[in-house]
Amino acid sequence: MFVDLTKIYARSGSGGKGCKSFRREKYVPRGGPDGGDGGDGGDVVFIADSRLATLLDYRYQQHLRAGHGASGSGKKRAGRRGDDAEIPVPVGTLVKDAETGELLADLTEPGQRVVLIMGGRGGRGNARFATPTNRTPEHAQPGQAGSERHLELELKLIADVGLVGHPNAGKSTLLSRISAAQPKIADYPFTTLQPNLGIVKCGDYDSFVMADIPGLIEGAHEGKGLGFQFLRHIERTRVLLFMVDVTSPNPERDLAVLKEELNQFSPKLREKPAMLIATKLDLLPPEQRGASFFEGQTDLGISSVTGQGLDALIQKLRHYVRNATAIR
Repeated sequence: MFVDLTKIYARSGSGGKGCKSFRREKYVPRGGPDGGDGGDGGDVVFIADSRLATLLDYRYQQHLRAGHGASGSGKKRAGRRGDDAEIPVPVGTLVKDAETGELLADLTEPGQRVVLIMGGRGGRGNARFATPTNRTPEHAQPGQAGSERHLELELKLIADVGLVGHPNAGKSTLLSRISAAQPKIADYPFTTLQPNLGIVKCGDYDSFVMADIPGLIEGAHEGKGLGFQFLRHIERTRVLLFMVDVTSPNPERDLAVLKEELNQFSPKLREKPAMLIATKLDLLPPEQRGASFFEGQTDLGISSVTGQGLDALIQKLRHYVRNATAIR
């Protein structure tokens, strides 16, 4: 199950109490204060983990707490620090304040760590308060309370190429042909119910990541179809690959609808490098397969079934990716 949006409650640990203690040993009169400090409370830490691909775990585990610091003790022994609440999330996760919508962290690099909520500081023991004029301090500090926050986690997949097209435009078939991904493929609309990622190899030492986004229909930016809930993933891609089925009654209108839906969702998407391909050439008569379907706009025509144009497509995408910068 693919989950890319959820809310959680997180709380850092409270600091331990400082100790009020006096040294008492045989033959050591007036040993003085020796109360140790309390341990600090644990922090709430988010970690970008490249092995994760969904926020599913936090759909069911929504309350996360760090450990409390232990109290100090005599002989100036400090209390143990509380355990951190380490929260692994997929690369590409945004952490926001659930009440204000403020962006608190954007984890875009594998292994990236962000301390989001600091634990409370441990209280100081009475040994800390000894002075020449007050050699027997009678007080120690309590630990600071931990902090709590309601957070919203939003996942935006990070990929080099994002496939954009209507349902049944051949996106999943293309991904399965040029990568090792195995998305569901069928001859009915909305076969793809969640984004799929595949690694496309270009020779022996080069590759790029391709994302298959569920099909868009007119009105997707308003919530129609499945596209609305997955359009956020297109924002992380470097290059957009528009795929238009040439067997459609009106391919040019299909292309116009796709571009308008992306523009309505986020005008920033217009700034991304884009490539246009015509798909399903194998379903046309041979004499029509070399025609221009979009008044010279088409970068390439392909057939994922027969393999026509796939090698040329990979090389063109490789060039686009090398010269593109991700817009986040």
